[in-house]
Amino acid sequence: SLVDIESAAILANIFRRRDAMFKIFRKNCCGLDVHKTWIYACIGITDANGRTEYKQARFSSFSKGLRELDEWLTMYSCDEVCMESAGKYWIPVFNVLEKNHSVTLAHPKYTKPQKGNKTDRKDAKWICDLFMCDMIKPSFIPPLAIRNLRDLIRYLRKLTNMETGEKNRAQNCLTVSNLKLDDVFSDVFGKSALSITRHIIDHPGESFDVAPFVDKRCKTPIEEIQAAVDGAISSEQAVKLRQCLDHIEELESRKKRIITEITRLVNPFSDTLSLLRTIPGFNSNPMTAVTVLSEIGSDMNVFPSAKHLCSWAGCCPRNDQSGGKMKSTRISRAGTYLKPLLVQVANALVKSKKHTEFGERYRRIKARRGHKKAIIAICRMILTAIWNIIKKQVPYTSDGFKQKRPTKPSKVLTVSQALHLLRIRGYTIRDEPQEAVPA
Repeated sequence: SLVDIESAAILANIFRRRDAMFKIFRKNCCGLDVHKTWIYACIGITDANGRTEYKQARFSSFSKGLRELDEWLTMYSCDEVCMESAGKYWIPVFNVLEKNHSVTLAHPKYTKPQKGNKTDRKDAKWICDLFMCDMIKPSFIPPLAIRNLRDLIRYLRKLTNMETGEKNRAQNCLTVSNLKLDDVFSDVFGKSALSITRHIIDHPGESFDVAPFVDKRCKTPIEEIQAAVDGAISSEQAVKLRQCLDHIEELESRKKRIITEITRLVNPFSDTLSLLRTIPGFNSNPMTAVTVLSEIGSDMNVFPSAKHLCSWAGCCPRNDQSGGKMKSTRISRAGTYLKPLLVQVANALVKSKKHTEFGERYRRIKARRGHKKAIIAICRMILTAIWNIIKKQVPYTSDGFKQKRPTKPSKVLTVSQALHLLRIRGYTIRDEPQEAVPA
């Protein structure tokens, strides 16, 4: 009928407009909206005429539902899948689908839908449309071996934070009981101080001689230590302190078991770790290089250049310009686990007398931009070295990974211009005295 012909013409016009606005890069792809209990999927199949047909379904997040999702994607010959990183719910989906499909993980800021028109099914279709038009930046997902290593490294960091918290609580118990062990010992949880603390807990309110508990290498006089323990601890504080010390011992034992498992997992990457430990600041603690490896992986092909790695780690200024004005040059919040480690290493390297290249660059930038920006510049310097070392499989050199910046034409002066500039700045120019020629 005439109505059908007009409707077909209108639809064809709409598709032509869409193709003029957005180019379709993927003819068959899927968008997933992942939740705790349900997963909403939408497949977009585009034919030769540019018309897209959508197939939508809902699956359970249980293992059976994930297998059904995998079979459903295979039925429609859909090899490319995109989903946003929603908490930890995406990990089981990724583990199941990565075996047979190419899975892209997207940051939620790239898949944010329009307000006022949002449902779970529309979110899946929106992700599918964005992925179809190649408007989503994929997140870096390392291989399974690196992901397992990263999980243990981050858990080890949590255990260390928990241990630090328990030590602070134990120190508070000693402080409120007027036991000044932190004034006479450099480490309150060392051998001598811990033995004295244990004796105080077992015999609260009793006076005792501290000499048998103090190691012979301790430099603090016995009289000062005896005066420091002249306090009174209540039974309630003693119970709390005992629990804190027991928890610290338990956390230390758990950390040892985790480190043993980490050592087993890093055996295949021993060559890469050996190269990373040639970087200054990475050889004192063996876990430093392991932590960096667990965050960035051993394959630098995922980062086209060292600049991409620095941007991924959040060690470069952001692009925030409008109307010809730069609004902000703050670094991003990326690299939550990697950046603090690099800052800690950088703060130590700028004081090194053996590796002066870090201190020189730090002082040059600090004079103009301040301490924080200078430290981030040193972090970027370290990341550039890491990228080149892993990419080229060569050890660290002090001048091998510096960025070569060409001289600006506006800063090139002739000899007469340079002499005039020096005279303006107050310099007196004279010829060098000729050395006397021996007879």
